[in-house]
Amino acid sequence: MTSKEKLISIGTTAAIAVIAILAVFPLFSLFISSLRPSSDLMRNGITLTIPFEKLNLNNYAFIFTQAGNYWDWYINSLVISAATIVLCLFFSSMVGYALAVYDFKGNRLIFILVLLILMIPFEILMLPLYKQMIGLRLVDTYPAVILPMIVAPVAVFFFRQYASGLPKDLMESARIDGCSEYGIFFRIMAPLMLPSFAAMAILQGLASWNNFLWPLVVLRSNIMFTLPVGLATLLTPYGNNYDVLIAGSVMTVLPVIILFLFFQRYFIEGLTVGGVKG
Repeated sequence: MTSKEKLISIGTTAAIAVIAILAVFPLFSLFISSLRPSSDLMRNGITLTIPFEKLNLNNYAFIFTQAGNYWDWYINSLVISAATIVLCLFFSSMVGYALAVYDFKGNRLIFILVLLILMIPFEILMLPLYKQMIGLRLVDTYPAVILPMIVAPVAVFFFRQYASGLPKDLMESARIDGCSEYGIFFRIMAPLMLPSFAAMAILQGLASWNNFLWPLVVLRSNIMFTLPVGLATLLTPYGNNYDVLIAGSVMTVLPVIILFLFFQRYFIEGLTVGGVKG
């Protein structure tokens, strides 16, 4: 490696390190604020200084012992996000796979419709979806939040692009051996699509975990709220529970970090291959 290449490598590493620090700093500041007393937060707000003499774990102790419905919100978010991830990966992968490997009448039209739906803001679809949930009597239930998300257009598009690059010879060989079409997908093609499943699990899980607007519309009782909706209720004209809000916000980051660490092995590969195939 020449001296010029070394300088470029050092400069690139330094730039990435600076970007990483800037990305992590808000999380670090949030964590430090979660260790400060509520009175100090109300008086000084979130600052760049670290008041070591005031830091304690009282806010977290309050969450684990006296936080009311916080853990109900946490469980609701976990259940809804887990169900959304599993169902979205199952149905969206099958739709994307079918659009990629089968040549049937209307294939291109369906794919064009998927692209058109991608261009429509979700806010436009909320009213008909809400009326549908009322008609099905699902308002204020888990299915009301989960059902509209189980076939995501972005996931269908992603799986279609990824499946377009799968070797078709394997399908022909499996058919010759007497394997059914479902067997080909679940036993042969799905294992080859693991990177795409991992990438979509992270992206859809993050979207579901942070989803605020739709749960706010279809959930009514306090005990059914998800974390984004529940934490938002802590800020009212009659009192602001910043201690629970900030400490609770730190706790909400943990599942996202765990999800990414679990699937990071395939995440970059899935995004890269899915973005260039087809």
